[in-house]
Amino acid sequence: MNKTNRWIYAIAGVIVLLFAGLIYAWSVLSSPIAAEFTSWSKGALSLTFTLAMSFFCIGGLVAGLVADKVRERYIFIVSAVLFLIGFELVSMISSIGMLYLGFGVLAGLGAGCSYNAVMGSVTKWFPDKKGLISGILLMGFGIGAFIIGKVYAGLLGSFGWREEFKALGIIVFAVIFIGAFIVRKPTAEEQKAYAVEDKKSEKSTSEDFTTIEMVSKVSFWLYFVYAILLSAAALALIAQASGIVTETAPALAAGSIATIVGLISIFNGIGRVIFGGLYDKLGQKKTMLLNCGLFLVSVLINIVAINSVSLPLVVIGFIFFGLSYGGVTPTNSAYIMDFYGVKNYPVNFSIINLNLLLASFGGTLAGMIYDMQGTYLSIFMIMIGAIVLATICTLLIKRPAKGK
Repeated sequence: MNKTNRWIYAIAGVIVLLFAGLIYAWSVLSSPIAAEFTSWSKGALSLTFTLAMSFFCIGGLVAGLVADKVRERYIFIVSAVLFLIGFELVSMISSIGMLYLGFGVLAGLGAGCSYNAVMGSVTKWFPDKKGLISGILLMGFGIGAFIIGKVYAGLLGSFGWREEFKALGIIVFAVIFIGAFIVRKPTAEEQKAYAVEDKKSEKSTSEDFTTIEMVSKVSFWLYFVYAILLSAAALALIAQASGIVTETAPALAAGSIATIVGLISIFNGIGRVIFGGLYDKLGQKKTMLLNCGLFLVSVLINIVAINSVSLPLVVIGFIFFGLSYGGVTPTNSAYIMDFYGVKNYPVNFSIINLNLLLASFGGTLAGMIYDMQGTYLSIFMIMIGAIVLATICTLLIKRPAKGK
């Protein structure tokens, strides 16, 4: 079999995740909704995204649990239908409860199902490139919100937001539905053919751990805490990114602020590919330590930028920050496959992604701290503390062994 064939599944997976990642464009998608329903508070609207992230995790977990029982095609089809119904419902909302159900519950579940189905299927084609393929796939998921969000915002002048939601629902449905008939897992023979190059690697485990076995290992919990700390720190900065730009350049136009903040998303996508590839080359510990170091550099640059009121330094800091945050997600995938095997990867991967439920409070906490202190420096100091703790977790991680 021609080995280049596997890239067909990788490309299809990236396209599916590009559209499934639309839920991360909530800040852009919600702007015209907030303008129409002025009686809805920011907190009430923000709960929509919190629900979407929660049901994203639930959708991923459910997809992982049924991965060995049903073909991934059916998971994709369910995801496509959930998006279609969810976005159609949002286009007809008259109450915030309908918004919660349409976007928070249905679209969140749909995104989680697609995410897990793609990662659980396509990564198995690349046992020799666990990190790289994770980074490539997750780049699609990361930049999808930025690209489609820009298109959505640009078309608002020509179409109403309700019409755009209807159109998005149909488009996302079509893309994921078509992907259902392209993306698949490799057969045992196909997987062995691609694993030949990986046989001599000491970095790869030959053991498969069940989910119960995985969560009983200290190595899992150390990594879980690492992921929470870095993701929470990242979400804390993202939540305050616009304010940081405004503080260093008060006269800057809103469009320019959005572009600078958008650099985080762009370099987040680039960072996913870079760190995914680095995991394959450097291994788990060096990659995680490098990620912690880059996070620290990005925070220090932003501290200097705030103190010196330097917009160019903010831009540089955001670029470094995007790259470092991009390193967390592909490491999640590569780490789970590397340490706990391929057999139970879909379920195990969905479990590690539950760190997002706790990390999502990073943005809320950052907002509360800023309201109390009136300065971003306190937030940065807490971020440095989180990075130090994540570094300690990294140094303590040891490869697990069955029965120990």
